[in-house]
Parts: sequence; C-alpha cells; structure tokens
Amino acid sequence: MLNKTFVKLAAPLAISALALTGCGSDSGGGGDTIKIAFQGPLSGDNVQLGTNMENGIKLAIDQANASGDYDFEIEYFPTDDQGQPDKATAAAQKAIDEGVIAVIGPAFSGPADTAAEVYAEAGIPAVSSSATRPDLTTKGYESFLRAVPNDSAQGAGMAKYFDQATDAEKVVVVDDKTDYGVGLADVAEKELTAAGIEVVRQSVPQKTPDYSAAARSVVGQKADGLIYAGYYEDAGPFATKLAEAGFEGTTMSGDGTNDMGFVKLAGDAANGWKLTCPCTDPTQEEATKAFADDYQAEFNQAPGTYSAESYDVAQMIIAQIAETGGAESDSEKLLESLRGVEYKGLTKTFSFDDKGEFKNQTIYMYEVEDEKIGYVGNIDELAAE
Repeated sequence: MLNKTFVKLAAPLAISALALTGCGSDSGGGGDTIKIAFQGPLSGDNVQLGTNMENGIKLAIDQANASGDYDFEIEYFPTDDQGQPDKATAAAQKAIDEGVIAVIGPAFSGPADTAAEVYAEAGIPAVSSSATRPDLTTKGYESFLRAVPNDSAQGAGMAKYFDQATDAEKVVVVDDKTDYGVGLADVAEKELTAAGIEVVRQSVPQKTPDYSAAARSVVGQKADGLIYAGYYEDAGPFATKLAEAGFEGTTMSGDGTNDMGFVKLAGDAANGWKLTCPCTDPTQEEATKAFADDYQAEFNQAPGTYSAESYDVAQMIIAQIAETGGAESDSEKLLESLRGVEYKGLTKTFSFDDKGEFKNQTIYMYEVEDEKIGYVGNIDELAAE
C-alpha cells in the first residue's frame, strides 16, 4: 500500500507517434494487459456527452501504450448505460465480469448512484469525471471517487452570477426530474434564496413532448432569469419554446446542456444562453492546446465537454497502476493509491478528501453566440467584475 502522495506531470505525446493498440486488443488480453472501462451513455439520448468522454479516454490509453513508458498494455473496455439508472447495474456487471482494474465513470449522476455500490462490492475503483450530484460521496460507496466539482459548487456559481453580475430580483428554476437535474436545481434554489433573490421552482419531466406550456408558465412569472437544470436533449426544445413565448430574461443551464447538441436542437434560440461547467475549454487553455490538437487529429472534431478531464483521469489511473506494481497491480492497490493521490493533469490537479470528494471546486462559464458555444472564463472572476 502507498502512503505517500504521488505527483506526476501529465505530458501528452504527439498523435503521429501513436500505435493504436489500446482499443482493439483481443478481449482476452494477455498476461501484461490491464483493462480499464468507461461507463456512460454510448447510445440513446445525450450520447454526445458520453462520446466526448470516451474519446478522451481512448486518446489517453493510446498515447500511454505508444509511449514505451510502461511494462504493461492498457486495453479499453466500454460499457453502455445510456445515461439511465435502470441500465447501470447491468453495465457495471459487464465491466466487472470483464476483469477491469478500474472504471472511469459512471458519467451521469443517476447511474453513478446505482452502480457505485456494485463497484464497491467488487472492490473496483470507479472514478467519475462528470457525475456531479452532491450526495454521491456521502453514501458510503467505498470505491467511488469524484474527479469533478459537484453541483454544490455549480449551483452556487449560478446563484453568484445572478446576484453579482445581473440585476435579477426573481428567477425561475426548472428541473427535469432526473437525479442530476433535481440536485443541481436544489442547490441553485437554496443559494439564490440566500442571496435575496426570489425563486419560483418548477419541474418539467425529461422527454416532455411539447414545452409550450412550460415556456408560457415561465413567461407568466414575469421573472428576470431562468435556470434550467437538465440535459441538452430537452434544453434544446425548451429554449425554442421560451423564445417563441417571448421570454427576455437571462437564461442559464449547467454542464448537462453544455454541448453543441443543445445548439443544434435550439438553433438561434440558443443564442444568449449562459452555460456553466466544472470543465475548461481545452481549445482555449494553454495547458490543453496540445491535447486539443491531438484530439482533433484523431477524431476529426474538437474535444467537447469533459473530454480533457476524462483524458486526465485515464492518465492518472494509468500512472497509479505503474506506481502500484504495473502488470502486478490490482484494484485494491490501485484504489488505495488513488485515494491519496495528488496528480497534476492538463486541466487541474486531482486529489480527493476522505469521502472521495474532489478538492478543487472551480466552475467555468460559457455563452452561446452566433450559434456557437464560447468559453467566457472562471465564474467567480466574472461575477466579481
């Protein structure tokens, strides 16, 4: 067992040097092959969020395998939960049966709440780069680590922006009745109220066929702003109906909406929406530009929400496998090492408290302009301007 803190700089390798072996190995592997899984939405609604993360993980594995730095090879194993809690147990069991040493994910909060207990019973580290519901680290899931700021930070950031950067006196907070949406909305409502802003809380179920009535209800509140806590697949049509209904207040949503899928669904109705995320734009930050170039070259698209963070988590896990015996490592050794890690990735430094909660709580703001999502910056700094 490792008791000391391990610090390692994550340095991406040139994509041209890759030997793409990590994702196409024989499923049986070899004596020196170690499997890492990703659990997330690889089909169904909101699949693009899963693809963003999967591609970042694949790139990290391919670069590690091509580097020559390790006495083992990493094999990638995808397991699809479609972002749905009722599919999470089966997806987790597939990864366990495959003999993976660790899992990146689950990606969404609902499936994470379901699958974390399954992984804990198997003793397999599950490190999520994107599941943000605050209570996930309070339920005693011994092998679950959250490598992202939770919605307490994101909801507080939303409220701080409304309080300090706008003149809003009344805000409608709408959740989509999912685990993620309700959790984010709860925090936003609490923090807005604490700031002295009147809050009207509404719930509109995910997959609502027509958002016209919901939009009219928001307009009828004569509010200065709106926070939508849900995913892009529903935020898109909701934004369209809000525009048609004539809503003119500040519109904001979270990381579940921060995807070009939202813009494609909403069209010009997406313009002006502010989107928060515990993630940076890797095409804009100097530390992640090489990664963004490699990602573009490999997948013929720019990295998306949580691509770079998932890359970092994969690199961190691989580095800790090497530190705990390489080909002789196992899930128990790896989990112990991850609990005490201090790993400097491209996006941030990763470390966890005794509950597996991520220590860094920085939130960033994006805004849609001309039907493109643009990076604005650190929300605390923006609110203080």
